Amino acid sequence: MPKNTPITIGETTVTPGQRVNINLPIVDLYTTTSLSMPVQVICGRSAGPVLFVSAAVHGDELNGVEVVRRLLKRKLLRSIRGTLIAVPVVNVHGFLNQSRYLPDRRDLNRSFPGSAKGSIAARLANTFHQQIVSQVDYGIDLHTGAIDRSNFPQIRGNLDDEKTLELARAFGTPVIINANIRDGSLRACAAEMGIPMLIYEAGEALRFDEVSIRAGLRGVVNVMRCIGMLPASKDKKPASPVLARATRWVRAPTSGIVNDKAKLGSSVAKDQLLATITNPLGTEEEELFAPYDGIIIGRSNLPLAHEGEALFNIAAFKSVAKAENLVEEFSAEHEPDPEYS
Repeated sequence: MPKNTPITIGETTVTPGQRVNINLPIVDLYTTTSLSMPVQVICGRSAGPVLFVSAAVHGDELNGVEVVRRLLKRKLLRSIRGTLIAVPVVNVHGFLNQSRYLPDRRDLNRSFPGSAKGSIAARLANTFHQQIVSQVDYGIDLHTGAIDRSNFPQIRGNLDDEKTLELARAFGTPVIINANIRDGSLRACAAEMGIPMLIYEAGEALRFDEVSIRAGLRGVVNVMRCIGMLPASKDKKPASPVLARATRWVRAPTSGIVNDKAKLGSSVAKDQLLATITNPLGTEEEELFAPYDGIIIGRSNLPLAHEGEALFNIAAFKSVAKAENLVEEFSAEHEPDPEYS
């Protein structure tokens, strides 16, 4: 097998057979304290693709940080072909402040490809783009829902691209979504460079969710096997995921206290009761119903809502029964590991 090639990130060159931690300088704090983005590069001895796995592009989304940490502890990485670039915390400023945003209140995932002379967000995006994205063949970016909002484990990507669809199926979540690319996102940046990239969404901001973490770890390894970075697994292949035809947030028709009926990952039928919303005195009540058959892939965790707030995200499928079975199998397979619970 051909020998791998060295890779340079910042001022550090990693040669075949090396595993190196790199502190990539970013915008310092206003106290003049130096700040850097932690990166680990594993350069295999044998040639193969270059993959980046990143987390905490939104600084309060923590599940992916733990996925990357556990990935780097796996002994199977000793047999890697090609190069893995692992970035557990991209938005270091937000991570320190437990915030989705950067100190200038900009969203890093709307700031790519960035600029070396722009805002904090633009400079950070530019660093990640120039040092990481420009050198890879594939990417996986790990996300969660926002604060007080949970996502059922799902893969999002440009599924009209055959390679991206192949990777999405390999990842192993029961639900995959053909998601539009948003301007300024990391995925848009990668798409402009012809790089197939997956977005893994699972769990809630500022919380560890063991099922989401376990599924994310297995999914990343599955993708690495799919692209030839790791040997093929002898385990039984997971059932093929189902592609969501459409997704829609169901919003609160009035303000009040939300009494939930429907749970994350559950199937719902058209016109099924999702929740009731009442005023604090209980004298007025309004019911919220499912607009179509589907699976709940996202939901608000707060028992309070203002009129118009998004409460349930429902994905529609050709066969809801098949999707329901896959969700049940997936949930059972990824029960929390006692080692980490």
